[in-house]
Amino acid sequence: MSFIADRLSAIKPSPTIAVTQKAAELKAAGRDVIGLGAGEPDFDTPEHIKAAAAAAMAAGKTKYTPPAGTLDLRQAIAAKFKRENGLDYTPDQITVGVGGKGVIFNAFMATINPGDEVIIPAPYWVSYPDIALMFGGVPVFVSCTEAHGFKLQPADLERAITPKTKWLVLNSPSNPTGAAYSEAELKALTDVLLRHPHVWIMSDDMYEHLIYDGFKFTTPVQVEPKLKDRTLTMNGVSKAYAMTGWRVGYAAGPLPLIKAINMIQSQSVSHTASISQAAAVEALNGPQDFIPKNAEIFKARRDLVVGLLNQCPGITCRTPEGAFYVYPSCAGVIGKTAPSGKVIGNDSEFVSELLEAEGVAVVQGAAFGLEPHFRISYATSTEALTKACERIKRFCESLR
Repeated sequence: MSFIADRLSAIKPSPTIAVTQKAAELKAAGRDVIGLGAGEPDFDTPEHIKAAAAAAMAAGKTKYTPPAGTLDLRQAIAAKFKRENGLDYTPDQITVGVGGKGVIFNAFMATINPGDEVIIPAPYWVSYPDIALMFGGVPVFVSCTEAHGFKLQPADLERAITPKTKWLVLNSPSNPTGAAYSEAELKALTDVLLRHPHVWIMSDDMYEHLIYDGFKFTTPVQVEPKLKDRTLTMNGVSKAYAMTGWRVGYAAGPLPLIKAINMIQSQSVSHTASISQAAAVEALNGPQDFIPKNAEIFKARRDLVVGLLNQCPGITCRTPEGAFYVYPSCAGVIGKTAPSGKVIGNDSEFVSELLEAEGVAVVQGAAFGLEPHFRISYATSTEALTKACERIKRFCESLR
């Protein structure tokens, strides 16, 4: 009998982290590798946020905080929801977690019983299904094709709901595709959800501020306030504020759910770091002018990458509405032979051969539940992106 718990047999390590680690190992071994797997901004945390963390340390704010997070931070989060989303939450309806992933983990632990179903539109962020599986949940994947902009369709949602459905996870803008739901598209989905009062909604809004071309961000509770009592609206400071390593995620929702999440946190990690919380207060309350400036840089990178990828034989790439990812199709290269002599049978093999031949590390679409695609993070320098896309084109041209 294995010493390791049986529940771990149902999950696997994060593929995106694995790709990043593989690229780092190859670089350490002397290979010229361009890593496009990591989902984090290459910008540094703004100075005023770092200064707030330093001031908190100097003031001795290095002690335990409440499991839910400091009152200062929860008040700042409540103000953010009111200011930016028109949503009213009290501090006790807000929880602060160790990154967005920690919030999702706690929410699923608090609510999922064995056999409960979690509807996850595919492509999906790699952690959603594994966290659900960890607690005996059953991921129900709904394919969202490029023809529909990688977005969940109301009729497909309706078909996926069963008496066992506990959660629907919505991520907009999306990791891995960058697709974002318009207000009308969300309204069509919330109309379905109104007919199924046993289904809860987890709205992952982590990329809220990274939207382009005049797109207007909305979150489900804004579109349909009647869903507020069964929606967990999750966000964080990682992406928009370039604070991935600070590990601050947060969510607002019905008080019974928030209390359950806080109870779990009190018996696990206790809380995220007090210093990180002080920095997050400044992030939310302080100057916001750098966010649209960074978004403009991301937009320029997006346009560059989409344009260059669409010049690669066998590759097609949709222009996404937000986030900092593209999710190109490699259907046109499947069945071709790589310089190594290997016939490319799927996107995983395409990604592997690309890394071997040209030193470009991307993530296979299989990891996100929709093939044959691959994900590129354009949260890196224009120089690196240009060079990487030139290598991808050269690799595609070498296929026979």
